[in-house]
Amino acid sequence: MTFCFPLLLFLRTAAVLASAKQALRYRITEEGPADVRIGNVAHDLGIAAGSGEVTFSLESGSDYFKIDNITGELSTTGRRTDREKLPQCQMIFDENECFIDFEVSVIGPAQSWVDLYDGKVIIEDINDNTPSFPSPVLTLTVEENRPVGTLYLLPTATDRDFGSNGIERYQLLPESSSEAARRRGGEAAAAAGGSEAAAASGRSSVFELQVADTPDGDKQPQLIVKGALDRELRDSYELTLRVRDGGDPARSSSALLRVLISDVNDNSPRFEKSVYEAELAENSPPGTPILQLRASDLDTGVNGQIEYVFGAATESVRRLLRLDEGSGWLSVLHRLDREEVGQLRFSVLAKDRGQPPKSDRATVLLSVRDQNDNVPQVDIRKIGRIVLRNGVASVAEDVLVDTPIALVQVSDRDQGENGVVTCTIVGDVPFQLKSASESENEQKKKYFLHTSAPLDYEAVREYSVVIVAVDSGSPSLSSNNSLLVKVADINDNPPIFPQAVFQVPFPENNSPGDQVATVLASDADDGKNAEIAYSLDPSAAGMFSIEPVKGAIIANVVLDREQTQRYQFKVVARDKGTPSLQGSATVVVQVKDTNDSEPRFMQDVFTFYVKENLPPNSPVGMVTVMDADEGKNAELSLFIEEDNNIFSIDNDTGTIYSTMSFDREQQTTYSFKVKAIDGGEPPKSSTAMVSLYVMDENDNAPTITFPKNASYTLLPPSSNLRTVVATVLATDRDTGINADLNYSIVGGNPFKLFEIDSASGVISLVGKLTQKHYGLHRLVVQVNDSGQPSQYTTAMVHVFVNESVSNATIVEAQIARSLRTSLKQDIAGDPNYEMSKQRLSIVIGVVAGVMTVILIILVVVLARYCRPKKSKNGYEAGKKDPEDFFTPQQHDKSKKPKKDKKNKKSKQPLYSSIVTVEASKPNGQRYDSVNEKLTESPGMGRYRSMNGGPGSPDLGRHYKSSSPLPTVQLHPQSPTAGKKHQAVQELPPANTFVGTGDNISIESDHCSEYSCQINNKYSKQIQGLCPM
Repeated sequence: MTFCFPLLLFLRTAAVLASAKQALRYRITEEGPADVRIGNVAHDLGIAAGSGEVTFSLESGSDYFKIDNITGELSTTGRRTDREKLPQCQMIFDENECFIDFEVSVIGPAQSWVDLYDGKVIIEDINDNTPSFPSPVLTLTVEENRPVGTLYLLPTATDRDFGSNGIERYQLLPESSSEAARRRGGEAAAAAGGSEAAAASGRSSVFELQVADTPDGDKQPQLIVKGALDRELRDSYELTLRVRDGGDPARSSSALLRVLISDVNDNSPRFEKSVYEAELAENSPPGTPILQLRASDLDTGVNGQIEYVFGAATESVRRLLRLDEGSGWLSVLHRLDREEVGQLRFSVLAKDRGQPPKSDRATVLLSVRDQNDNVPQVDIRKIGRIVLRNGVASVAEDVLVDTPIALVQVSDRDQGENGVVTCTIVGDVPFQLKSASESENEQKKKYFLHTSAPLDYEAVREYSVVIVAVDSGSPSLSSNNSLLVKVADINDNPPIFPQAVFQVPFPENNSPGDQVATVLASDADDGKNAEIAYSLDPSAAGMFSIEPVKGAIIANVVLDREQTQRYQFKVVARDKGTPSLQGSATVVVQVKDTNDSEPRFMQDVFTFYVKENLPPNSPVGMVTVMDADEGKNAELSLFIEEDNNIFSIDNDTGTIYSTMSFDREQQTTYSFKVKAIDGGEPPKSSTAMVSLYVMDENDNAPTITFPKNASYTLLPPSSNLRTVVATVLATDRDTGINADLNYSIVGGNPFKLFEIDSASGVISLVGKLTQKHYGLHRLVVQVNDSGQPSQYTTAMVHVFVNESVSNATIVEAQIARSLRTSLKQDIAGDPNYEMSKQRLSIVIGVVAGVMTVILIILVVVLARYCRPKKSKNGYEAGKKDPEDFFTPQQHDKSKKPKKDKKNKKSKQPLYSSIVTVEASKPNGQRYDSVNEKLTESPGMGRYRSMNGGPGSPDLGRHYKSSSPLPTVQLHPQSPTAGKKHQAVQELPPANTFVGTGDNISIESDHCSEYSCQINNKYSKQIQGLCPM
């Protein structure tokens, strides 16, 4: 169904206020759309608008309303206005008005004047809420033996609307005949027919609905049993309970009412006694036990379980007492005051849990025992024609002695001795108390205050009569009241102040007792009737006092504008006439600010963390400072107190900037002070310490401190595995993980002889050293840090593998060459070791070829000199020469030369002692080659020896000849580059070499293995061909 909610706008204008400003009052209905016109403020205030000179501004209420600045038209915003959800309307359930306050300001041209007006928009209710039950299914249990007319209360529905839109009526709809027949399961047709007739009439044959009006104005639905119930025939009924509100159109809802028929509980609980009496001291704390009610039930099980609940008990009983449902203990819930509740009488029900439950009732009489907790009350009232007002009695001075001028009533709310009061007058005054009645009530006595001596206005114009009342309790309590008796003549003019409101500016931080202002009133009367006494109303008690005669207002305490900016109270001027008259005025004290609060930083120490290498002028932190003063006294200026001008501060935001980039390795922390100065006079200031910690970044590569690239370590070849070769030491200027170093060998370790500990940098020998490892090893060590990204440094560690260093210059030269060599090239051991193997094969071949040529030449030469002839040299003529005399000797290349065990480490080049033979031509010229043909004539032969250096052996001293011919002459001096040692010898006629040639290579420390072996072969061949 679609509901149409008409929008009703009502405009009302309130009466003109005393200040000539009007209160605006309008009406709208809730749930209205946006931009609905509410009213025209300009029209209602009688202001000509539209020209733009006078404008309007909504100061409050803008959540729901808006106003046209030019025309003053007030309308709704887009926010939904739900009366039931407005906080100020939550507890309004009657016809009281629900409204939203707003304020509108009227602003004159160029804001030359501003008027503020209050207004209310009353939110009227519409029928926008449907009444509803607490549950869609309502369950009620009814005993089967309940007599006709038994009444049961049903749950009530709720409707958030009120008034005519609230709940109007309830209606009970019976179940349909088909449903009734189904539930009865084939009951008699006559019974079914009766149900159909009841359904057709809209009534149930067993139950009936009755609606009662509660004292609160609500409607209470009640279910009445109007027929016999038999659970054995039917154990439940399902009815429909409908509720409808009174709106137009009406809204309604329904709930299923399920009536369960329960079995009979035939034994009721029984209290031990019907009346329980107890006494409780007043002011007993909550939780104090009072008494325990006990009841018993002859039934068992659920029917015998008893719970205790209040029966007929007033709201005060339920508020002050607590009854435990299970144990029956009655205890104090809230403190009881005997003066408010002297005795409580209520009933308690003991109910079992049977279906239906049975109960028993007991009466509880609780008496509250009095405690002396009330002071006596002294009440002074007028009597007869004597005027008594505000504690002041104006008594004509011509009254007779023993004239009653006031009635004093003394009472005490306590009982017994606590309420017996004794009353006396303090001081020497011409008054006395006399009993006004012969009542025996000791708690309430009345006295007349009589004059006991003549009154003289010229002598004493007023008396302060203090009456003290003391009770007889233990300990006793007392109180007093006073009466000011003024002796005055006739008075007919009240005091009048020159203005109704006094605006007084007063600086804060005053001294107690400083005068704030003086307010004086005038009285048209003369004489006694013109004497005025000043007093302040209770709102100024403690803060201010007033001189009763001079009207000087005194500040009793130090005023603090930061706590209270404005004080408002009334000054009362009372004359001394009969009767006394008075006037009053309002005093508004505006507390002026002084610079009494220094700036206050939110923290005494500000700690900031900033990364290094930030660009200059980067923000590094922010400080917060406040000043409790106002105006210029709260205008703050911020300064950095440090000598190096490294930091600056933004005065508006408190942001601190750096003028430089930070380097943590140069400085890790900065400490300085920030000073705040306010604009007061004199200015106040405060400082806060700022600690700035520079956080590390990985901006430094590791630095290797040991070893130097040009240094080396001697490693003997006999070193054991895991021998520590060297330790690489490195540092990193960074900290933390950025300074966590890792060591690794990245080059120069092709034989995997060495390894380095990644944490300590210790280089150890892990491979066995052999001949090929002799010499210089260059290890390329890389040191990485653990930063992100990681930085590294590379160093060269030189290891010289040898027994000793006989010539340090050679090693240093190798290291110098290593420093010039690319790190991509490995330097490890003897670089000529592998090449020497290839050179050895070549040299052996060359030597074999040369020796073959030499042998051929020798054979040819010997053939000429060893032909058969008679000679003194032992030549036998006619003897057949060996057929293979001229056959060249073949060199066995597969046979390797034997090494000299005594000189394994000879460092001479392989070609150091190769000997070549050159035959001379007849004219004394050299043959260009050994392959040229030799002449038969004897000539000179030349020998050329290539030696490795000055250490070559002096072969001349090893060769000896028995002939007179000269022996071989060898020059041991080292030749210049490209030259050869030369030796010239004339061949002996007999072609015979005599000497110890075998000892040449054996005893020489400088000949090579290969050269020594060749010379031995050469000597043996000569000896074999030419017998001695």
